[in-house]
Amino acid sequence: MIAQTIAEELGVAEKNVVATIALLDEGNTVPFIARYRKEMTGGLDDSQLRTLESRLQYLRELEDRKTTVLESIDSQGKLTDELKREILAVDTKARLEDLYLPYKTKRRTKASIAREAGLEPLARQLLEGVDEEPVALAAQFLTEGFDDASAVLTGARHIVVEDLATNADIVGRVRQEYFSRGYASSSVVDGKKEAGAKYRDYFDFSEPFHALPSHRILALLRGEKEGVLHVSFSTGDGHGTTDNDQFFEHIIAEDGGLTPRGDKADQFRAECVRFAWRTKLSVSSAVDVRMKLKEKADRGAVEVFSRNVKDLLLAAPAGQRATLGLDPGYRNGVKCAVVDATGKVLDTVIVYPHSGTTAWEHARTILAELVAVHHVELLAVGNGTASRETEKLAREVAELVSAAGAKKPQAVIVSEAGASVYSASEVAATEFPEMDVALRGAVSIARRLQDPLAELVKIDPKSIGVGQYQHDVNQTLLAAELDIVVEDAVNSVGVDLNTASTQLLQRVAGVNQTVAENIVAFRDEHGAFQSRKELLKVPRLGPKAFQQAAGFLRIREGLDPLDASAVHPEAYPLVHRIVDVTGLPVPDLIGNSAVLAGINPADFADETFGIPTVTDVLSELDKPGRDPRPSFKTASLADGVEKVTDLVPGMVLEGTVTNVAAFGAFVDVGVHHDGLVHISAMSDTYVNDPHDVVSSGQVVRVRVIDVDVERNRISLSLRLGDEASAVTKKAPSGSRTSASRSGEDAPNQRSGGHKLRGRGNRARGQATSRRRTKLEAPAGGSMAEALRKAGFGH
Repeated sequence: MIAQTIAEELGVAEKNVVATIALLDEGNTVPFIARYRKEMTGGLDDSQLRTLESRLQYLRELEDRKTTVLESIDSQGKLTDELKREILAVDTKARLEDLYLPYKTKRRTKASIAREAGLEPLARQLLEGVDEEPVALAAQFLTEGFDDASAVLTGARHIVVEDLATNADIVGRVRQEYFSRGYASSSVVDGKKEAGAKYRDYFDFSEPFHALPSHRILALLRGEKEGVLHVSFSTGDGHGTTDNDQFFEHIIAEDGGLTPRGDKADQFRAECVRFAWRTKLSVSSAVDVRMKLKEKADRGAVEVFSRNVKDLLLAAPAGQRATLGLDPGYRNGVKCAVVDATGKVLDTVIVYPHSGTTAWEHARTILAELVAVHHVELLAVGNGTASRETEKLAREVAELVSAAGAKKPQAVIVSEAGASVYSASEVAATEFPEMDVALRGAVSIARRLQDPLAELVKIDPKSIGVGQYQHDVNQTLLAAELDIVVEDAVNSVGVDLNTASTQLLQRVAGVNQTVAENIVAFRDEHGAFQSRKELLKVPRLGPKAFQQAAGFLRIREGLDPLDASAVHPEAYPLVHRIVDVTGLPVPDLIGNSAVLAGINPADFADETFGIPTVTDVLSELDKPGRDPRPSFKTASLADGVEKVTDLVPGMVLEGTVTNVAAFGAFVDVGVHHDGLVHISAMSDTYVNDPHDVVSSGQVVRVRVIDVDVERNRISLSLRLGDEASAVTKKAPSGSRTSASRSGEDAPNQRSGGHKLRGRGNRARGQATSRRRTKLEAPAGGSMAEALRKAGFGH
């Protein structure tokens, strides 16, 4: 039954769903199933398998809950055949709980007290219709606690109201109509206009539930939480429109069988309906819609966050090149770290270039020396506070080194989001126990340019800073989804077994933290792995873990060239059959497109390896270990455009997408504050999802449309022909600008660098380092001359 339901939802063959469920139950991971079990799944991809896995869990939980509910109702002696059939046919947890509601053990209510007093027969009579006055009937039911007719009728009403409020059909219909007709409304709390200015768009706001996008829901809830907004979820629009009481009372009366009949109990039944709506169902529906909207918002925000994290993790790597990482700062200096091609730290220094001309020259001298000594090819500049000034310093250093005859390094602006979190983390402390906390961020910036995936896996994905209200959403859901994103990204790229960190290895399919630590310990003790088979010697890495992980682990220049590819060891016999037929050894077969293109996959397919597997193996042999990530490219930031005040409407600039939200994308054009390309300015055609147009880390060209200096807001367009605003809104003379964002904008968007607190801060103009070579420009001479005299550039 479950397999059939999922097959229908996914639009795939039921047999493939059955096979996939069996694979999951055996402990196989989604990345392994997606890549190496295509015959069994019918070629389901990672996304489909994740959906299948999620639905399988939900439906199994639903079946377990059905069993519990049936047993509970049966134990009360109230389970009828009709109710049992209805429960077994339920396909959502919400509907199941609605059906179970009348049978749940409740706290003592006014209705239960009335029932205990024997008033239920009266309630039933009045519902069925009577010819005598209800007051006269009520007089026959006087008892302790209900000593007059009015009290008796009130007790009978409590019974009817509770029955109406727990009727699954009524509850379901009312909730549905409430959601389709209702509005979210908000107004500003008295005295909060100035303090809550970023929520000004919601000071007098109303929008139908069904039209509310996730970011606006979260903005409303955050404004309410911060005490800035009054927020209501009701059937009115907040501007005088009626609450549709009569409409909902009619639904309750109709579905509950309490419509007017022209008898003397009509008024009693009408009161029951009115009380059921106003004291029970309107309240529970408002709570339900709040929960439903929050769930919708959470899913939307988590999806946006997940896609942005995936884009960053799969951003183009600059490759294995010596890199100087610069973590910019004014007062606390620029923290610098040189790493070699493998990411090993070679040298560190803190310079203070932004405290005067002399300090600038001193910093340039020191950095030029580091670049020349360590043959640095890349200068990675963090994009926080003082980033453009520091990038200018980096470009001058590059020119200086080039003028001396050495290879000119490339300066690149790098997102430093999460670098401060890494710096103070246990991972960083373990990796660099003796290094100043302030310098660890520079190491991270350098390494994330070399290989974003390998470095970013060391940071909690929630700290990467590309989310939309990530601190407001369901944290369990967010963590689970981000774990999936990281796992899929790591396994899609593959991991070098002999260089990967513990954090990277534990994201490989089938490898947990303990096994990852054991792999690194084994590597440290015995040296580099020479073959995948050696993994079986690692403690606690058994055959099952080997099966799941082996295909995603690479060994460069090992004993078997196939170990450097995505070909799974279980498919090596297939490759050997191909070798026998072609007469070419594996090294000659790899990359031989002419020979591989002439092989028909069907000729090698059998009961063990189907056509999909053979096709994948041939593709991998053609381009072994291919990286799915794009080629490395950086944005060329405009000279002289370093502050918001430098921007002029109409400018066309190059920048990097830093964050994609539901309403648009933020782009770093090098002025410390990201500009917003609204979804309406992304294309000449309708855009449903900004992710369809851009992705985080992508280099784009944009036109400046409008600049609000006072609020540091920059409006950009991807449509380069768009007209710009004629006026740039300047801040008042002498005022300080501030990054003010409305509740609709991503609240965690960068408006400056992260702050590092370290023990190594020195007085301005000084620097600390472990430099092995000292080089200073001679009095009256040039740095280029000094470099040549020192022998650099030959």
